[in-house]
Amino acid sequence: MRLSLLAATVFALVFASATLQAREANEALTVPPSGVLGVGEAQLAPAFWIGLQADPDRVILDRAAIEAQNARLLQVDPSMHDLRALPKTLSREQVAGWIEKLSERPDRPLFDVDGQPVPTATLDAVVGNLALDAIPAQQNTRYGLVVRRAALRTFPTALRVFSTKGDTDIDRFQETAEFPGTPVAIVHTSADGKWLFVISPRYAAWTEKENVAEGSAGEVFGYAGRTPYRVITGAVERTVFTREQPAVSQLPLDMGTRVPLVTDLPPDQPVNGQTPYAAHVIELPLRKADGSLGFSPALLQKNTDTAADYLPLTRANIIRQAFKFLGERYGWGHAYDGRDCSGFVSDVYRSMGVEMPRNTSRQAVSPALEHRVFTAKDSREARIKAAQALEVGDLVYIPGHVMMVIGRLHGQPYVIHDVGGMSYRKADGGKARIKLNAVSVTPLLPLLYNDKQSYVERMTSIVRIRR
Repeated sequence: MRLSLLAATVFALVFASATLQAREANEALTVPPSGVLGVGEAQLAPAFWIGLQADPDRVILDRAAIEAQNARLLQVDPSMHDLRALPKTLSREQVAGWIEKLSERPDRPLFDVDGQPVPTATLDAVVGNLALDAIPAQQNTRYGLVVRRAALRTFPTALRVFSTKGDTDIDRFQETAEFPGTPVAIVHTSADGKWLFVISPRYAAWTEKENVAEGSAGEVFGYAGRTPYRVITGAVERTVFTREQPAVSQLPLDMGTRVPLVTDLPPDQPVNGQTPYAAHVIELPLRKADGSLGFSPALLQKNTDTAADYLPLTRANIIRQAFKFLGERYGWGHAYDGRDCSGFVSDVYRSMGVEMPRNTSRQAVSPALEHRVFTAKDSREARIKAAQALEVGDLVYIPGHVMMVIGRLHGQPYVIHDVGGMSYRKADGGKARIKLNAVSVTPLLPLLYNDKQSYVERMTSIVRIRR
């Protein structure tokens, strides 16, 4: 009885302390009608945060340093794939290892979009479509280019599945997406012939066959390295409509996508039925009827948000690029034509030429990135001290989530992140829960992870893209 009373007393003290600390972090922050603590209309403009910086246009890393870091990432990070370094032939063990690492049969109940349990027979069919027995002992390494925004899936199926009834946001078979022009290795085909297992520079997963056009290594890597080019610096831009070439008509191009320019066409001749004088003429990959790789010119209006090269890595550009996604709906694994938290930060940095692993778990500990890891041995005081020393562009990780620092206000760091919601302590000690489900601006310190811990107390890592 004494031990139970003592445990209850200790819990109450810890809870009261956590509540008090959370409330202290909120004291200088007002609650606007949105309920998003400490964020008014002014804080929703990138100029506000850029104006707080002492030297916002100072280059943090130059192109040579960024390229060296990207090269190191390919060399030392096991989650990345150097496609150029793949052998000319692949063994059954290598291919099966890639697939089996990802496509492990679910061992927990799953539900469909209507909240109905996914039948065992359905899962049997999905697993059977892997066609693992059909992997040859040896096969030539094949390559291709992604021709449109392509979902990468856990299994060769478009079936959307969820962990709980009523949750239709987080599809457990959705992994990520790749973008037009991304090189991939094609290593296997599903039993129904409609899906390919591909290796991209930062992921290995299934995608629909129609998303990839197969070509030689020279064609694929030649396209990826061509100059001159344009870089998409808007959140999403689209090519000009063309009836003449539907495969490249109104094609969405996400932030950071690099597209080569066509330089050998007469400027006074139409492209896809239209004058090119007010547009950039770019070249895009397309899939021919037989699945082979072809190329086509396309028009990208000159008034779209693009640049002749990757943007300089500066604090001002980090903030500007991040805010271009403000309000975009959360999309787990780049679903809903959006992105999730790790996809968001990696797309922002990609527009400045910085490559990152795809998932939070890998970003947080990548040996190629400067990071500080936190463990249970780190005190709350040490964590708060680290949080107070955060700089613009720093990435803060908690289990399953990442946030990007945009500056300091009211004596504490603020972040922009693609997040489901935020919780914080109200003045009366109760907990407020605000559903966000979008790229949002919030203060960091008041955010609650659960009833007893704040985000800061659950920090696992801070990544800093610096020299």
